[in-house]
Amino acid sequence: MKNLSMKNFLSLLSMLLGASAHAVNDLPGGPAVNQLNFHPPVTQLGVDQHLLHNGMMIACIVIFIAVFGVMFYSILKHRKSLGHKAANFHESVTVEIVWTIVPFLIVIAMGLAATKTLVYSKDTSNADLTIKATGYQWKWGYDYIKGEGEGIGFISTLDSSHRALSESGLPKGTVIPDDYLFKVDNAMVVPVGKKIRVITTANDVIHAFAVPSFGIKQDAVPGFVRDTWFKTDKIGSYYGQCQELCGKEHAYMPIHIRVVSAADYTAWVAVERQKAAAKLDDPTKVWTLDDMTKRGEKVYASNCAACHQASGKGAGPIKPLDGAAVVLDKDKNKQVNVLLKGQNNGAMPSWKQLSDTDIAAVITYTKNNWSNKTGQLVQPSEVLAARK
Repeated sequence: MKNLSMKNFLSLLSMLLGASAHAVNDLPGGPAVNQLNFHPPVTQLGVDQHLLHNGMMIACIVIFIAVFGVMFYSILKHRKSLGHKAANFHESVTVEIVWTIVPFLIVIAMGLAATKTLVYSKDTSNADLTIKATGYQWKWGYDYIKGEGEGIGFISTLDSSHRALSESGLPKGTVIPDDYLFKVDNAMVVPVGKKIRVITTANDVIHAFAVPSFGIKQDAVPGFVRDTWFKTDKIGSYYGQCQELCGKEHAYMPIHIRVVSAADYTAWVAVERQKAAAKLDDPTKVWTLDDMTKRGEKVYASNCAACHQASGKGAGPIKPLDGAAVVLDKDKNKQVNVLLKGQNNGAMPSWKQLSDTDIAAVITYTKNNWSNKTGQLVQPSEVLAARK
């Protein structure tokens, strides 16, 4: 048993040393190696927060040194061993007034500075662009609802290669990218120098939209709408994460915001509109089982695999799709309604934001993958009919 314990200890030590041997670098716009302070701010709000934080830290340090300095001086210089005797006195009106007024003034000064920054952070008026950020388990949905790009919407998910890298356990010798667990398939893109209002909500549990470089953090609560904003004059990529514990894959909800020039943003909008138009498949088109299954595999990988697993086996409270009664049921509308309306009080969220073709494709894929060999084919027209 002693040898076994030592072997386990050495194995654990080897793993820890192996993990520490991975080379990592600072991520511009994201976390830095051995970072102790806030992220370098790129917005006026972030600058104000830094100044407020540093000012209060200095005030607290000065007060700490002054109070404990006087206390320790008095203890050392007036101790009994030096022959000092305790004075016999009661109160001093002057001292009472001083140590009441001085802390009061300090608190008022701190409160005024904090209130000014807080009010500034909540001023979302006169925004040039408004984007709704919806939290899902475990991804973000972005909808451009006002300004240039209005009508664009997409889901932003952790890059599949980073998920696979994480699940591998990062064996010794693995090359870790600088944007490890921050890379997404679709980043939010905004123009430089414009005021961006971000409306936050959630589809299932409480999430939090936070980008440290911008100095913003706003809870995304199901059934409620909150907002925040940012404006930066620095082009680049900036990163954040969900900062509210939201389930087993909380660490896999990165936020990537690309700040680009006005011309590049206009070009991006044009491309996204073309993509959106391409997704608007004719709902009356009749698909073959093979084509629909191939498309469904891609939709499943992007939207469903995070919870139900690539194997369709589910995990923990997540129900499996492989062998599920609703998937095998001859009544295809049962599964269509689950995707359109969700179930189990939001544990399975609604995916009505997907196109009719994508919903039909992913249902067809699940009905004909793993051990599910139903041969059933769902057409987009059936999904369209169920929406009405």
